[in-house]
Amino acid sequence: MNITELCYNLRLPYARENWQQLLREAKHTKQDHETFLANLLEAEWRLRLEKGQVRRIKEAKFPLKKYLCDFKRDKYDAVFLPKFEELEDLHFIPNKENIILLGTSGAGKTHYAIALGIAACMKGHSVLFATVPNLIVELKETMSNNALSNYRKRFEKYDLVILDELGYVSMDKSGCEMLFNLISSRNDKGSIIVTSNLTFNRWEEVFKDPTLTGALIDRLAHKAHIMDISRDKGGRFEETIAWLEHSNR
Repeated sequence: MNITELCYNLRLPYARENWQQLLREAKHTKQDHETFLANLLEAEWRLRLEKGQVRRIKEAKFPLKKYLCDFKRDKYDAVFLPKFEELEDLHFIPNKENIILLGTSGAGKTHYAIALGIAACMKGHSVLFATVPNLIVELKETMSNNALSNYRKRFEKYDLVILDELGYVSMDKSGCEMLFNLISSRNDKGSIIVTSNLTFNRWEEVFKDPTLTGALIDRLAHKAHIMDISRDKGGRFEETIAWLEHSNR
């Protein structure tokens, strides 16, 4: 077999496509064998790293891409800045700590949760994003297909699970119980980020059952970073005002 065939069989796509060009450059610059090999392997590793990041972001099922560099921290009370810095080092994931982001609509909860999730994917962590209403529908479908046990096992294996929009839609009793059991099965096995427009004392409006509500909060709040990032004027409100000002010019 020639070099191209060997690279194909060894699953080295960068080397397969570029070894001849790299070899010509090495001869031109008079690289020694060790430098040539190191450069080739580093390029292969970088390609594999990039592909892994792309794959993990795709598998996470984010509804859109949001990044930490675009999150405008200056719009929040300065008391949050140290906490933002702490969370963005992502140590909460190996520590299996949760994050609960509370706030009014447009406060930036989903943006920040997704941005943390994408940062986690870039660092090699497996992530799942789901809105709570969609998750309930999916759970009911898997239960009807007798696949709930397998779903729960997959749910437990993610390094980070993001549950968005808890509190926007009320759930029936079976939905509440399935969500509770799913979160309970993951407890202490991996991190969860929850976003909600309701403070804890209003979660009973969603789950109806005070005992179940208290038990769910107890599980999520254990080892959790809890932040209410409500703002007087949410991001969507500010975007609307800016649009109106622009359209009236």
